[in-house]
Amino acid sequence: MAEYDNLCKNLAEKYPRDFIRWLLNQEPRQIKILKTELNIEPIRADSVIFLQTENCILHIEFQTTIKSKTPLGLRMLDYYVRLTRKYQLPVIQVVIFLQPTTDEIAFTTEYVSETTIHRYRVMRMWEQDTAIFLNNIGLLPLAPLTRTDSAPALLSQVAQSLARISDIETRQNTTAYTEILAGLKFEQELILRFLQEETMQESVIYQYILNKGEQRGEQRGEQRGEQRGEQKEALRFLTRMLNRRFGEIDSAIIERIQVLSTSQLEALGEEFLDFTQIADLVTWLEQNTGS
Repeated sequence: MAEYDNLCKNLAEKYPRDFIRWLLNQEPRQIKILKTELNIEPIRADSVIFLQTENCILHIEFQTTIKSKTPLGLRMLDYYVRLTRKYQLPVIQVVIFLQPTTDEIAFTTEYVSETTIHRYRVMRMWEQDTAIFLNNIGLLPLAPLTRTDSAPALLSQVAQSLARISDIETRQNTTAYTEILAGLKFEQELILRFLQEETMQESVIYQYILNKGEQRGEQRGEQRGEQRGEQKEALRFLTRMLNRRFGEIDSAIIERIQVLSTSQLEALGEEFLDFTQIADLVTWLEQNTGS
C-alpha cells in the first residue's frame, strides 16, 4: 500500500506549513522541501519527506503496513545520521501510522541495540483528535482516519469541511484525496453516502491505480500476459475518466496515450487529478514521452 503513503507525502509537499503546525506546533518563517535522496548508498522512499525550517529538519515517514525489509527503527536511525551529517541541524522524526494495528511496531518509539539507543516519535492516526484536521486543507484528507465512535458522524463532518472550500479546483482535488484515504478505513458505499459522488467517480482512476500498484508489487515477475491485461485495463479507465472531464478527446491524443506503458499510465493517472484543461494533458505527454 505504498501508494497511499505516497499520496500523504504529496500532501505534505503541497501543504508543508499545515504539517509543521500539526507535528511541531510552531509557525515557521521559512520552509524548504528537501530531496528524499541522500548520498552514501542513496535511499529513496515514496513515503518519506524532509521539511527544513529555520531551526530544524522535520522527517516524516508515512506507514500503511507494518512490513519492511529494513526494521523501521534502524531505518530511522540511518536517516537521522545522514540528515545530521549533511545539514548540521536538529532532526525531529515522526512516523505516522495510517491504519489501525495492534502490532508493537506502531507503539515503539526507539531503536535499541547493544550500544545504541535512538528515539523518534510515533503518531497513530486512529488516536488523533479530528478537530485539527477539519480546519486545515492540507490535513483534511487525513480526517477520516482519525478517532471516532461514529463513522457516519465523522464523514458528515468531513463532508461539511470539504463543502466550505471555496475554490472549485482545490475542493475537487481535496475531496478526491480524502475519498481515497477514507478507503483505508471505510467501505465505498459508506463513503459515497457522505462525500460527493461526482468527485468520487472522477477519482476512480486514481483509486484503480492505487489498487493496481499494490497488486503489481505483490505479483512482480509474473507472466507478461497479465501485465498486458493491466495495461489495457488502466488505459480503459483512464480514457473513460479523461472523456468525463474534458469531453471527447482528439483521436491523435488518444493514439499517444494508447502506446504508454502501464507505469506511464499510472503516472498519468496520478497527475490527472491536477489537470484543469486538455492542454495540461498535452503538455504532460510532451514532457514524459518525448513526442
